[in-house]
Amino acid sequence: MRRFTIATFCLVIVCCSCVTAGPAGDALGPSVKLPMPINDSATAQRSETDPRVRKYMLPVRVVWHSAKGVENPGVLLKKRTGQVTLDASDPCILRTKSARTGILLDFGNELHGGVQIMGWHSKGNKPVRLRVRFGESVSEAMAELGGEKNATNDHAIRDQSCLLPWLGTAEIGNTGFRFVRIDLEEADSFVQLKSVRAVFLYRDIEYKGTFRCSDQRLSRIWNTGAYTVHLNMQDYLWDGIKRDRLVWIGDMHPETMTVCSVFGYNEVVPRSLDLIRDETPLPKWMNGISSYSMWWVLIHHSWYMYTGDADYVKQQRQYMKGLLTLLAAQVGDDNRETMPPGRFLDWPSSENKAAIHAGLHSLLVMTLGAGAELCDVLGESATRAKCLAAAERLRKHIPDPAGSKQAAALIALAGLDDAVKLNREVMAVDGPKRMSTFYGYYVLQARAMAGDYRGAVDCIGQYWGAMLEMGATTFWEDFDLDWTENAARIDELVPAGFKDIHGDFGNYCYKGFRHSLCHGWASGPTAWMTEHILGVRIVEPGCKVIKIDPHLADLDWAEGTFPTPAGVIKIRHDRQPDGSVKSSIDAPRGIRIVRTKE
Repeated sequence: MRRFTIATFCLVIVCCSCVTAGPAGDALGPSVKLPMPINDSATAQRSETDPRVRKYMLPVRVVWHSAKGVENPGVLLKKRTGQVTLDASDPCILRTKSARTGILLDFGNELHGGVQIMGWHSKGNKPVRLRVRFGESVSEAMAELGGEKNATNDHAIRDQSCLLPWLGTAEIGNTGFRFVRIDLEEADSFVQLKSVRAVFLYRDIEYKGTFRCSDQRLSRIWNTGAYTVHLNMQDYLWDGIKRDRLVWIGDMHPETMTVCSVFGYNEVVPRSLDLIRDETPLPKWMNGISSYSMWWVLIHHSWYMYTGDADYVKQQRQYMKGLLTLLAAQVGDDNRETMPPGRFLDWPSSENKAAIHAGLHSLLVMTLGAGAELCDVLGESATRAKCLAAAERLRKHIPDPAGSKQAAALIALAGLDDAVKLNREVMAVDGPKRMSTFYGYYVLQARAMAGDYRGAVDCIGQYWGAMLEMGATTFWEDFDLDWTENAARIDELVPAGFKDIHGDFGNYCYKGFRHSLCHGWASGPTAWMTEHILGVRIVEPGCKVIKIDPHLADLDWAEGTFPTPAGVIKIRHDRQPDGSVKSSIDAPRGIRIVRTKE
């Protein structure tokens, strides 16, 4: 559709005597050229379309406001138009004399984006200065920058001053948040607010995968993990929407498995894989961490098994060959891994050098095995042989997990030691204690390998379920069950004598309020429940053959869907009185289902 710009319209008014009338109904005539969309190739190369949409969200409650100077705060919960008008009807008013006046709003769920503030009248009909603070918890939104609780503006500005125009609108912020505090900063001032709306910025994509079961908590955990990853599917697949708004390639593996289980194919995965590849010329290690280059290979293998896209694998040929050759050389004369500095699994294991060795050794075995399979796709027999030879040497050394659940999980998944023994001696000890939200996924995978499905399901309910009990609507960068003792929920003001579970805890790079409460690597239970409770196992690339192998543990029933490149598989499992499981499976044409019984 043709659109007039203001400049064009003014030109027409001034020059109307010069305009030649065109055909009937064409008042401008053929001599006036209307602006058209620019679509030349040069412009196309300079531009990019945002895959995300904007949605306005109203707050669901007023959590707090100043004892004086705030009038009619409840009106901000009402649905109103997004247009400011001349007549101020039923405004929320902030007034100041000498002290700041503020209000704290709860938008009900973690969101990514900013906030839109609409103002009517102000003192002297001039702009007023507001301070806007975003928080993933109530206490973060109420905090000052710095201090012992470590509120920051790292990666995203979540605490700033801005001007709100008279009879106008301001949009502030681009971060992850659930709570917003707004203060009128100027002394002896006032402002009438018509509305405060969150500007929710996200990819409008379908949840093709679903999960429900007889345990409502597990169903909530599945959905929360899915939503956590969805929020992090921004321009690229981020680690966190407040912090880290970066592509950490190792952290992407649990997220990628969740994307496959919930959304199916999405371009954010290959887009992110290619970004890090292009920014990491060999022999550099991705994100400066040697294990993360291994995760890049493992993600490609998982993505290929899901999509069956051999052409995409072939686009990685030169880099994949070079990286696998580099990795195959990381084996010492004693058959132990010799990965260079940047030796990292996850933060809770970062001070346990023996565990890091065990984990890297096992991860290298897994990577070389996956790399050999990708070399089959590429027809790279020489590189394949290097991978298999190096992996064979590594298998001659069985590392000690050094009491680390993370290391024990990788040893089991690499097939280097007995999963049942490792589960009994390390992974199942003390339930979910000494786990992490990142490597918790691999602990769950290894416990499933050991046949301990009930223990894994109990662990999910206790560990990830405890975050829900503390008010979480997305899963956190890290979590420890001990934090919950005498701690307040994230959606309430911390009462006297209680711990602040957000501001008082955390470690390493995530101390206090710097701790992200929406981290995609924490979504592992979502992918795990689809794979092990619904029982969906990909046997051939492209999901052409799917094995359905359900493990209900102590559940009465479970049902859901799994998106494949050929369409959605519908699955229902019911436990029978004799303990057996009856399954109903509806698969699209082109998908062969191999069925097993629990």
